[in-house]
Amino acid sequence: MRRGGERYTGLPPYMAEIEEECSVSLRQLMVNEGLIPSLEDDKKRRSVIHMLQRIVVRWIKIVAWKRRLPQHHINATNATIIPYGSYGLGVHGSESDIDALCIGPFFATITEDFFIDLPDLLKSRAEVSEVHCVKDAKVPLIRFKFDGILVDLPYAQLRVLSIPNNVDVLNPFFLRDIDETSWRSLSGVRANQCILQIVPSVELFQSLLRCVKLWAKRRGVYGNLNGFLGGVHMAILAAFVCGYNPNATLSSLVASFFSTFAYWQWPTPVVLLRDAYAATGSPPGLMPIQLPCGGRQYCNSNVTRSTYCKIMSEFHRGHHLTKGYLKHGFNWNSLFEPYPYATTYAWFVKIHLSASNEEDLSDWVGWVKSRFRSLLIKIEEVFGLCDPNPTEHLEACEKQPNIVYYWGLHLRTVNVSDIESVETDFLKNVNNSGSFQGSVGGIQLSVVQASQLPKNVECDTSNRNNKVARTCWRVRDDKQCKDKPVYSRHLPGYVVGYEKMNDRDAESTDVKC
Repeated sequence: MRRGGERYTGLPPYMAEIEEECSVSLRQLMVNEGLIPSLEDDKKRRSVIHMLQRIVVRWIKIVAWKRRLPQHHINATNATIIPYGSYGLGVHGSESDIDALCIGPFFATITEDFFIDLPDLLKSRAEVSEVHCVKDAKVPLIRFKFDGILVDLPYAQLRVLSIPNNVDVLNPFFLRDIDETSWRSLSGVRANQCILQIVPSVELFQSLLRCVKLWAKRRGVYGNLNGFLGGVHMAILAAFVCGYNPNATLSSLVASFFSTFAYWQWPTPVVLLRDAYAATGSPPGLMPIQLPCGGRQYCNSNVTRSTYCKIMSEFHRGHHLTKGYLKHGFNWNSLFEPYPYATTYAWFVKIHLSASNEEDLSDWVGWVKSRFRSLLIKIEEVFGLCDPNPTEHLEACEKQPNIVYYWGLHLRTVNVSDIESVETDFLKNVNNSGSFQGSVGGIQLSVVQASQLPKNVECDTSNRNNKVARTCWRVRDDKQCKDKPVYSRHLPGYVVGYEKMNDRDAESTDVKC
């Protein structure tokens, strides 16, 4: 680092200024896209966490009383809430949900206490709505809305009487003799805390992660259930790049992200703490990414042959676009262009899911999506490579609530009747994979042409449950705003940011807002 916190880039002074302007431009893009939450939104989320903390403390006291613990144990016991995921890493947006882990003591079980008493307590609150218990997931959780914000709340049970509010989930003392479900629930929190301890600059890591997540959503390579990269995968990849480029600027980190993984020798695993936790044996999957919190654990991955090809193709595209980011005329917008599904593929597999009401549909879609990997593998067997677009669509003409997906096929000619065997096989998988406790909905698979797609299929519009952020590119229209562009001193026409204009200046330019 230089004096005053300026990062040393090794470039001549004028090139270093260009590099910094590129970073400023990238940060401005994040602001324009709404990726930076407002102070009011942050305050609201902190309030949600605070109120959840009070609720779980009340809950654990009730459970302790029901278990007939001595009064001094009831007084001493405690449960706590730890945010993780995008909110825990500080990269959430205004529409992001909150992932928060509830940690309770040894006497509070997940089946009898967490999934029975806590939902009842949540439902009694006026701020809470749409409470669902998702018991069949790999990480069981309670999903609900708190003051309009979607919350996913899994549970971990530790072998202690009281959980400190600032419990160190990396401390082996708290991890002794815990069950498998609690271990899986803790992995997300532990990964978050490890990452934030490892990266040289938390602020740069957060900015890089915001950028690459926006890129992944725009290009259709985000979402673990669809066989792509999930939030924890992206966080570890971003942390890896930050660790190997401790003095880099934001713009050079983005370029390094794509140059690193475009030529990564998969299945060599990505490992943040190689010296501390050396994995043994063959790493699992096509794109293994090791969790940084020990135990030689790898991120759960659903990557298939199809999605591997799509991800690598997008890594190479990103590298091709960003390798010249210091050149005249470079524009970050091209990196984040939505993937052109309708013009790329001639045929699509249409997946139509329906239920009798919105609540049943939410449960049914979640269950079916958890089996999407088996569907994707079957489609690959019958039709070859497939691009499982994660965008959710609605057929408004249908009487029943529904969600529709369109997955691109690489074939130019398709035997439409082949989808029947795929549907039969997938229905067996959905019906036989565990015990779905909700109302069984409908599943219809068909093959359609690109001309039959809805008009917004390329925009990847807002997701029903906000798990996938809005990814329809909003082009800034300077004719409809009062902000004046600020241009680079070195690259003519290169906008590095926008400056607020006062009303007099705005009127003089004849702009109507």
